Amino acid sequence: MADPAEERALRKSVLGFAGFAALGLGMAAAAAPATEPSKLSLTIYNSDLALVQDIRDLPIGQGRQRLEFKDVSGRIRPETVSLAAADTTIVEQNFDYDLLTPAKLMEKAIGKQVQIVRIIPGTGAQTTETATVLSVNEGVVLKIGDRIEVLRQDDIPTRVIFDGIPQNLRAKPTLSVTVDSGHAGPRAATLSYLTNGLSWKADYVALFDEKPGKLDLQGWVTLTNTSGVDYPDAAVQLVAGDVNLVHSEQEYWQRRQVARNTAIRRAGVGAATNGGETGPTSLADYYLYPLPGHTTVAQNQTKQVSFLDAKGAAAHKVYEYRAYGFESLQEPANADVAVAFSNAARTGLGAQLPAGIVRVYVRDVQGEPKFVGENRIDHTPQGSDVSVKIGEAFDVTVQPTVVEHQSAGKTRSRYRMSYLVRNAKSQPVTVTIRQGGLWRDGKVLDESLESRRLDAYNLAWDVSVPANGETTLTFTVDTGW
Repeated sequence: MADPAEERALRKSVLGFAGFAALGLGMAAAAAPATEPSKLSLTIYNSDLALVQDIRDLPIGQGRQRLEFKDVSGRIRPETVSLAAADTTIVEQNFDYDLLTPAKLMEKAIGKQVQIVRIIPGTGAQTTETATVLSVNEGVVLKIGDRIEVLRQDDIPTRVIFDGIPQNLRAKPTLSVTVDSGHAGPRAATLSYLTNGLSWKADYVALFDEKPGKLDLQGWVTLTNTSGVDYPDAAVQLVAGDVNLVHSEQEYWQRRQVARNTAIRRAGVGAATNGGETGPTSLADYYLYPLPGHTTVAQNQTKQVSFLDAKGAAAHKVYEYRAYGFESLQEPANADVAVAFSNAARTGLGAQLPAGIVRVYVRDVQGEPKFVGENRIDHTPQGSDVSVKIGEAFDVTVQPTVVEHQSAGKTRSRYRMSYLVRNAKSQPVTVTIRQGGLWRDGKVLDESLESRRLDAYNLAWDVSVPANGETTLTFTVDTGW
């Protein structure tokens, strides 16, 4: 395999190849070429993975033959290929990705004869010699007659003529499938395969109006294609969720640790809690987002497609403090400022939200939108409560204190906590204290305010604080570790 430097050098010396068009036609005759796709669909997952489904009309003869698909993804996973056609069975399939380049042509010509054509500077005379390629390591070594010559890399115009294109070199990645057909005639065939190189992410633009408590929310999907091929006029669906893939043992433990850390931190990245409504699950336990209409996803292209445009959804500003464990702070911490809303239908939104970054804007005194902060949300089912942190409140602070810590057994602990919440504003505020770090059936033993459970690991209290005043929240919890 030639390295990049060697390939660049070979491109300088190999300037022309005669008879390419005729040779290309000869290759196509060896197998039945598939027609252009008649119907193409993409199902794109979060993990740099996509399912390509391509329905084509194929002229299939009777008996055994080879079909070639020359516009499949260059990052196809060949072991996932499936071809379904009436009265047709697959005998063998190959994915050829040894691509046709000057360096590859010369490499495949080792031990074979080529024609070296030179034009003499000054006279313009052309000379042609027959040479045998001996080596292409760090340059091309030729045997011409009784002499050994290195193909020069200077300003003398030189080109190399080859007798043909090696059978296993392709102009583009090609999937060849040997099939056995019970009858001759055209028929629809469905080609399906998984490929890497296709990904998507969601981004949101939120315009928040605090006084009426309204939110305009736009959602954009960004598609990125580095798979090596175009997907013209495709129906695109996006799958939100992490599908299980087989990895090496090291990757497995790394991913498991990341998943565990994510579960611990989950309340800190734009919390979403189900408010009682559930949206339809379209694909097993994942969410399926079909994009409207059809779109062309070109190679090396990033495309943005609108999937949400909601006006006037109910929203409000909240103050929050998130504790991921049980600890004391010597100095008070600023409370977070967040925009909270529900994506339930009754609020005017009523849509499932793929994971992504929400960028929040508010209007200034001139009525112009100004950016005030952003945060990430998780995949959010319809009917969930969403909180997007946009900054910190310098005049609302929270100071946690571990009043008492006791061991309640070999694997359990008991914490008595105090949260002092101060408000320097001229109007009262409500601060939501979110307490994480609960494990193994953690439970509340006593509390000064009523709590609500967000999930298996997090509790929340809504603490009302008067203007220029303070309020203390106390509670005792028993939890495993």
